[in-house]
Amino acid sequence: METVTSTAQIDRCVVSSKRLLTWSEIWARAFELPDHVYYGIPRGGAIVAGLMETHGYRTTDRPECAEAFVDDIIDSGATKAKWLQQFPRAKFFALYERGDSWLVFPWEQSYEADAHDVVRRTLQLIGEDAAREGLRETPARVVRSWKELFSGYGQSPANVLKADFEADGYDELIVCRDVQFYSTCEHHMQPFFGRAHIGYIPEKRVVGLSKLARLVEVFARRLQIQERLTEEIASALDQYLKPKGAAVVLEAQHFCMVCRGVQKQTSSMVTSSLKGCFRTSPDPRSEFFNLVNRRV
Repeated sequence: METVTSTAQIDRCVVSSKRLLTWSEIWARAFELPDHVYYGIPRGGAIVAGLMETHGYRTTDRPECAEAFVDDIIDSGATKAKWLQQFPRAKFFALYERGDSWLVFPWEQSYEADAHDVVRRTLQLIGEDAAREGLRETPARVVRSWKELFSGYGQSPANVLKADFEADGYDELIVCRDVQFYSTCEHHMQPFFGRAHIGYIPEKRVVGLSKLARLVEVFARRLQIQERLTEEIASALDQYLKPKGAAVVLEAQHFCMVCRGVQKQTSSMVTSSLKGCFRTSPDPRSEFFNLVNRRV
């Protein structure tokens, strides 16, 4: 599968599972809530509380006076935990919990506009003036960069590896070294980057060299940790190409360690994942690591 490049294509990948909610759905769920004095969590919960008030529910604009809090949706649960920690005797209700679909409420803007607003609010949070000349276009630039940095969510390893070929009797080790990759750590959303080394011994099929590099991109262009990234590449190769064995080594530098925290600029992390004969037999494993480490 070729890398998705157009903005329209990536938009469809990012929000392909979104569901547009109607006002009728919102009203139906809101009016199923039990009778309490409600405080609406800004901003979506405040809109829900306003709707409820028009139909006789008791509401308050002072959270300390509320018997219950209402929100439009529970995502990670952090908002719920925050409010209940502060007001442990209150109840917490939400119209929806985050599932597989990206729910879009009637009062929300487009995906692009909402994303720009997120970046703008982040700039304000760190103490910047989002309206100053140098930052006016930053939200749009950041959102455009997200579409490239996280394009892996719109790609499938099955599609990348489906264009395989007969091995024509070749049953020796194949290694693709020094595949550069760039990814983003899910813990601090800082970059990590480095080189991937991929090897496999074919059973019946081989795959084009560029497909191995594209396979790395599928998983690297997502929020990641290096350990999982290594395992996902090896598992996909093992699952879809079905070789006798697959092996992956990743070497990377992490900005969350280089520019923050312990700030060790020369440190790097090495991870590996071995499948099939690379795990069970020392000979192919040794050959793979020898080829990876050899500089010719």
